[in-house]
Amino acid sequence: MSLTNYVYELPMKVRDYECDIQGVVNNANYQHYLEHARHEFLLSVGISFADYHEKGIDFIVYRIEIDYKTPLRSRDEFLVRIHLKKDGIRWIFEQEIVNKATGKTCVMAKVVCVALVNGRPKDCPELMEQLHERLPEYF
Repeated sequence: MSLTNYVYELPMKVRDYECDIQGVVNNANYQHYLEHARHEFLLSVGISFADYHEKGIDFIVYRIEIDYKTPLRSRDEFLVRIHLKKDGIRWIFEQEIVNKATGKTCVMAKVVCVALVNGRPKDCPELMEQLHERLPEYF
């Protein structure tokens, strides 16, 4: 399955130190790639974790599911794609890592995030307003 209706795409490249003794990306590094892409996406729409934290709002990962399909190797170039949807107070990031050279999906992930407002999980209209303002066709 490949994401076709994604809202953001970030090109990246595997660095040698991210690989294990078998020469493939260590599985923990895929989570770093996914998180980096989420942070870059949010910055691209004007959402700063630091600014929101100052307001008492923290955006945290509640659950993550990852399916590993095809490994990446040293110096592979890849894309991290994001599809985003809202379900109650949850923000669901469906993410895909695709090898640029082969077009094969390496990882499919579902990352469920929630906003903690003053330490409690709550809906955060500020986030929705900011996303709608920057991506009206999507939200």
